[in-house]
Amino acid sequence: MTPAEEAFLRRAIELSGEAHASGNPPFGSLLVGPHGDVLAEERNTTITDGDISAHPEQKLARWAARELDAETAAATTMYTSCQPCGMCAGAIDRSGLGRVVFALSGDQLATLKPPGTGFPAVPQEGPALFDEARVPVEGYYRPSTS
Repeated sequence: MTPAEEAFLRRAIELSGEAHASGNPPFGSLLVGPHGDVLAEERNTTITDGDISAHPEQKLARWAARELDAETAAATTMYTSCQPCGMCAGAIDRSGLGRVVFALSGDQLATLKPPGTGFPAVPQEGPALFDEARVPVEGYYRPSTS
């Protein structure tokens, strides 16, 4: 890891402290452009915004998808205080960001939490009604031949 990458990670950790100080979960992230410039920074605001999706990684991925062309997005690096959760990882993938560098792993984070914290898995059932469900989807991912 380069000294610049360490500095970006330290900034993500500072942002996580700012989130914590404002009453939110302690997570922070920044998005660095292809030339090493900080494009955007975010903190977790799930509590103060009353929005379960207000994770900093999610907010940066949405920002990048709106504001950056695909080539620029693919050349960015997100530096984040903790490994992105599943929701954020999905948003990062869909936004086309180039790379993520994190300070704490999800496993390391789990060791810092009291036992029994976290969210229970929601049971899921399916697939069902394939013939009906595929009708609105068919053609969306494949261009029409007509």
